[in-house]
Amino acid sequence: MLIRISLILAIIAALAAGTLNILLVKDKITTLISQRDDERGKKQQAQSDLSKAKTDLTKSQAALKQTTQDLADSKSERDKAVVTATAQTKRADELSDKLAKTTQERDDTQNQLAAYKATGITPDQVGKLSRALKESQEAVEIVNEEKLVLMRKVTRLTSELAKFVGPDPTIRLRADLRGKILVVDPKWDFVVLNIGQDQGVLENGELLVSREGKLVAKIVVRSVEKNRCIANVVPGWKLGEVIEGDEVSPAHPAS
Repeated sequence: MLIRISLILAIIAALAAGTLNILLVKDKITTLISQRDDERGKKQQAQSDLSKAKTDLTKSQAALKQTTQDLADSKSERDKAVVTATAQTKRADELSDKLAKTTQERDDTQNQLAAYKATGITPDQVGKLSRALKESQEAVEIVNEEKLVLMRKVTRLTSELAKFVGPDPTIRLRADLRGKILVVDPKWDFVVLNIGQDQGVLENGELLVSREGKLVAKIVVRSVEKNRCIANVVPGWKLGEVIEGDEVSPAHPAS
């Protein structure tokens, strides 16, 4: 009897323990299900947030690309505007200069017109005076040319006469005579000059050859043509090599 009671108590205890365990397991299962659902919700929220972040990033990248393009376009437009402004400024300066010049010319013309009106001379009289002045200028030019020809003849004749009767046989050339050497023959020591009879060169006249203000040699004219002459280097007067482009001037200028 005692054993039966012990078994019954043991069975009751086992049932009570099993019931308690079942209740505990149920609570754990309920807790796990709740945690699972919570984790699932958080995961879905995280996935939603990630998707939104990706969308926002794509939009931001597109906006950045558009902003970069707009900045490049703005810089290009700015550069064009700077070039245009520079060109307009330059043209404005040119127009300002032209305006000032035109204004000055207008003022000068007005002053000349006022001076002309003050003289009381008619246009017909001005025309006659202009023609008379032109004729006078032409006459002066003719006289000067004739004077130059006569001076050349006098100089030549004086030089030729001095060879025979003058106390000084030296040929004197025009004091303002200047020329340059065109051709040099170092073998025979002769040169060709770019001056001749029309410039006042005389046969047997002596010229000094210089380069950068320094004396190089002395030459004597042997042959004279209209606009050139040929001369020889005087022995003992060759201080350096004569080259093309050297300048010449009278060794004995006329006073």
